[in-house]
Amino acid sequence: MTTAGIRLRAVLFDAAGTLIELREPVGETYGRTAREFGVDLPAWRLDDAFARILARAPARVFPEALPEEIEACERSWWRDVVRSTFLAADSTTRFADFDAFFDRLYRVFSDSDVWRCRDGCHAALRALRTRGLLLGVVSNFDRRLPALLDALDLGSCFDVVVLPSDAGAEKPDPRIFAFALDRLRVGAADAVYVGDSHTRDLAGARAAGMRAIDAASLATLEDLPGRLTAGIPPHRSEPA
Repeated sequence: MTTAGIRLRAVLFDAAGTLIELREPVGETYGRTAREFGVDLPAWRLDDAFARILARAPARVFPEALPEEIEACERSWWRDVVRSTFLAADSTTRFADFDAFFDRLYRVFSDSDVWRCRDGCHAALRALRTRGLLLGVVSNFDRRLPALLDALDLGSCFDVVVLPSDAGAEKPDPRIFAFALDRLRVGAADAVYVGDSHTRDLAGARAAGMRAIDAASLATLEDLPGRLTAGIPPHRSEPA
């Protein structure tokens, strides 16, 4: 397939916010689960605190860890984020048993029932696969993602799913995109990335030499195959 003068061989996607999304805001889930453990904070304050903590959290990369230790490292990373979120929302917050609360919360977000596919997701992926394109995911998620994609009937759609712990880098670092392209044996000029974050997704993909499409510019993901057929504008025409 060719588009805008390039030979398109692969389309890669961000996961959360592009392919899948939470059924309710993070603060709602955090707040409801915390009330089961005796802590009551407004959802809006938890949402605000979560966004601030996540923005400055360290990359989910653990170069010193053995492969079998990665999941525990990711879980510990999330424990720090959750604890910091509640303290940022209210510095007086105290859980009688924070570990029990975190165990419960971590299981909640591991359950596919709290997630859903974005509109048009399955139709878009079927259409792209019919065109013979390779498909992949490059996400800053953790190792729960492949199971979530399987549970949402998306896992079999992708030739590769790349996480920070695989590549030793996290978006927007171009190395994570390069890692995925290498796995697919596709050059950056022959691939397009679709994401919802201008800084992590679009800028990172462009730094790796790929074209990028803002998921927010599509009414639904079902419009993506048509956008690719019409042609992808050059870098200078795309939002920064």
